[in-house]
Amino acid sequence: MPVTLGEDTHHVFSVENEQFTAEMVAQYIEAAPETHNGEDDYIEYVPCFAIDDTEQFIALVWWKADLLNYEYVLATYDVQGNPLDRKVIAFTRVEGDVIHRAVATIDADWVIFIGEGRAQGDHEHFDPGTSKTYELEIMADGKIL
Repeated sequence: MPVTLGEDTHHVFSVENEQFTAEMVAQYIEAAPETHNGEDDYIEYVPCFAIDDTEQFIALVWWKADLLNYEYVLATYDVQGNPLDRKVIAFTRVEGDVIHRAVATIDADWVIFIGEGRAQGDHEHFDPGTSKTYELEIMADGKIL
């Protein structure tokens, strides 16, 4: 830490890390009710990293690629592997001619700083009027607030 997750960061993880097995995806990713929304075989998951120095829980980040929807997901589990919490912390989403993006930086104190904005049409630059920043934090019990 710190680590920054942006639009192209997943390329490094996909080259450096072993892929999730189908069993891991079924048990830890798709088993959560909020992820079972008609997903199909075209969705790709790339393991990114685990957050170090967590004693009461396990914190993992993965990248999810769907049609025109790319997300970095932070999920926490208790030491037995039961889900505690899950949040999308960075993304690129295309809706019509609007591109929504959020980048996240996770620091050594488990604080996640997120910058979000959107661009219209073929513009590469974000509209400053749509930009916002906010932060989340991973608590000692594994909750993400």
